[in-house]
Amino acid sequence: MPFARVNGVVLHYRTRGPEGRPVLVFSNSLGTDFRIWDDMATLLEGEFRLVFYDKRGHGLSEATPQPYAMTDHVKDVAALLDHLKVTSATIVGLSVGGMIAQGLAAFRPDLVQALVLCDTAQKIGNDDLWNTRIKTAIESGIAPMAEGIMQRWFTPGFRSLENPDYVGYLAMLTRQSPDGYAGTCAALRDADLTESTRALKLPTLCIVGDQDGSTPPALVRELASLIEGARFEIVEGAGHLPCIEQPERTATLIRSFLKEVGIG
Repeated sequence: MPFARVNGVVLHYRTRGPEGRPVLVFSNSLGTDFRIWDDMATLLEGEFRLVFYDKRGHGLSEATPQPYAMTDHVKDVAALLDHLKVTSATIVGLSVGGMIAQGLAAFRPDLVQALVLCDTAQKIGNDDLWNTRIKTAIESGIAPMAEGIMQRWFTPGFRSLENPDYVGYLAMLTRQSPDGYAGTCAALRDADLTESTRALKLPTLCIVGDQDGSTPPALVRELASLIEGARFEIVEGAGHLPCIEQPERTATLIRSFLKEVGIG
């Protein structure tokens, strides 16, 4: 299990796939770790060099004292890529990971060759939503919020205690650090990337599950409209995490997009 101290925080990361291939960097959603990409990544690792990491306060990465800013997360991944000597990559970001990807493209355009923005937006939620989540996470942990979150994450057919995958992802959510979760909620509350994202000029694919309850298709379509030439795709039969519910379709969209723009 490799770890690196970068930008003042210890991050857990993993690399897969052959050296010398185009690099894909995966930035995961609030309340998850990088295992959410596993099924989809298996379909891509022969063609690309894959980099996964747990953002601060998530998975096995260090949970520094909250609150966090979106710029903290952006500078973390930039420092990690510098540490790994990655000089150009496609950033695949989901939800808050998609905001981190947008922020990285604006902050360090030298590192970002293309973007794949999954179930995300230039601004997500409002102050009341995030302040409520912060209060609950700090006072009571994540478990009291879990049922509502899972309803937005997954389709009804997936959300069954008879489904071992659902039970596993529920455990992943509730076992995240409350401080890390609250800290990233503050980053989401305070971030509005509309203007910096509008200024981006690079190949971009925006993907959303047709049943996403957190960042619905209309919101992701609005994000795509900000970036000149961005491609927009809806994944049928998926909620907020199409990489879990529809890994083959999501991998196919990413592969075809990268081929179209001359990567891979």
